[in-house]
Amino acid sequence: MTTRLVRAAAPVKKPAPAPRTPRRDSPWTPWLYLLPALAVLGGLLVYPVYQLGLISFLEYTQAQVSGGEPTSFQGFANYTALFADPQFRQVLLATVVFAAACVVTTLAVGCSLAVLLTRVRALPRLLLMLAALGAWATPAVTGSTVWVFLFDPDFGPVNRLLGLGDFSWTYGRYSAFALVLLEVVWCSFPFVMVTVYAGIRAVPSEVLEAAALDGASQWRTWRSVTAPVLRPILVVVTIQSIIWDFKLFTQIYVMTNGGGIAGQNLVLNVYAYQKAFASSQYGLGSAIGVVMLLILLAVTLVHLRLLRRQGEEL
Repeated sequence: MTTRLVRAAAPVKKPAPAPRTPRRDSPWTPWLYLLPALAVLGGLLVYPVYQLGLISFLEYTQAQVSGGEPTSFQGFANYTALFADPQFRQVLLATVVFAAACVVTTLAVGCSLAVLLTRVRALPRLLLMLAALGAWATPAVTGSTVWVFLFDPDFGPVNRLLGLGDFSWTYGRYSAFALVLLEVVWCSFPFVMVTVYAGIRAVPSEVLEAAALDGASQWRTWRSVTAPVLRPILVVVTIQSIIWDFKLFTQIYVMTNGGGIAGQNLVLNVYAYQKAFASSQYGLGSAIGVVMLLILLAVTLVHLRLLRRQGEEL
């Protein structure tokens, strides 16, 4: 009798539930999450680019803006006139050379200071980081105005320290470009310095110790050990610097007073501004903007391709 009661009180085991098959999300689910951002970007980017491209195919001057004459479709006439203009080819070459000089100098200064940050103590490193971030956070107009004052031929302290008298840095073409280059490097190197410094700190110490035990010098260690490890970071900062320096506008416009004497310091962005707003040739200025957009788009595609390739290697 007792045995029957114990058996009756024993809990009855329920069968285990069948495993659920994982639910497959729709391939459109990620796009639903991205839809708000895409809508904002569409309003802020796609529509202006569409208008830029449309105006570049039209005869669109002050007469059409004021309604005095009708707008007419010109096809590729603006682009034909643009590439036939020797000044445009000169400005394009000057833009490429100047941007390349800015990128190379910025990378050299930023990487050198990043290595220096790894060799100094905590307090000097903190002070250098704060000074660099202060330069990086300074607005371009403010920084350009300060640099013009520093190199002013009458009141600037730089000419007095160097004993140059009333030498005008913005009068000559190359001296003006050199002055702008210094300001661009001053406000751009902190990004390279901080990024490369973070990459150097991520290099395994065992690798550096092995290089030191093998008798490698500091330069040899940087060139053969550190630089290959930092290659993905160096590619990113190089492409970013190319994009920033190629579309430079504020520094040139402020420091050379709109492009220098007789346009000797023009770059593409300032040249497009002069054609569109100073000469009221909005169609031609839009064509210059489209050419810049295509060049930067090609650089961006190379950037993305390199990032994807490095991601596969990693």
